[in-house]
Amino acid sequence: MRPVTDVFDTQTHERAEAIIARYPQARSALLPMLHLVQSVQGFVSQAGIAFCAQKLDLSTAEVSAVATFYTMYKRKPCGEHLVSVCTNTLCAALGGDAIYTRLKEHLGSDTPDGKPLGHEETVGTPGESGSVTLEHAECLAACDLGPVLQVNYEYYDNLTEDKAVELVDALRAGDKPAPTRGAPLRDFKTAELELAGFFPEDEETYRSTVDAPTAAEETVRGARMAADNGWTAPAMPAKVAMPEVQKK
Repeated sequence: MRPVTDVFDTQTHERAEAIIARYPQARSALLPMLHLVQSVQGFVSQAGIAFCAQKLDLSTAEVSAVATFYTMYKRKPCGEHLVSVCTNTLCAALGGDAIYTRLKEHLGSDTPDGKPLGHEETVGTPGESGSVTLEHAECLAACDLGPVLQVNYEYYDNLTEDKAVELVDALRAGDKPAPTRGAPLRDFKTAELELAGFFPEDEETYRSTVDAPTAAEETVRGARMAADNGWTAPAMPAKVAMPEVQKK
């Protein structure tokens, strides 16, 4: 393995130190550090694990245990775009499973062997323009808008099979269709850098990347009905007596 200094440039080392400085204990910085690694390489490599271990005074086993526990940390290079299709119960019943199957077959037709794309497999050269990594995801917390998928963690709601195919075709062509809600679409590495806590320093540019509607009409409809009708939840009492615990 090459020394981590050969893999990660000076700016990445400086950003790592800035992340560590946010926490009273260095080891608490591990999650954003792993996102920082992915922003450089597009996945968490063995060099990335060694980098985090060295910076945080952890063993590589400790870093690996975290990197392999969370599905957001990838062990293979991702494409320019990570397409995550919700296949949890409600989305699956509404068409999520069918969308995932259709995308597997559609994107797989562009691979050398023409076989359906598997989970976390990529069409195109990872990291290059138009490359897409496909995965099935557990609940994406948008049940009122299902079936949904995310591209680099931005939402595309109320999808059909045809709309999903149109979306990935646009990504393959180098376009960045606007998400249904949330921030403008960025590539996977840029999204990872933001998850590590680094945004454009220029205020106008920063605002253009984060200011966008985040709540859909379906999500806030209940709250609006309550406000229109004057409905409120019962007030919480100032003090609540704790139940007595029986002695054994």
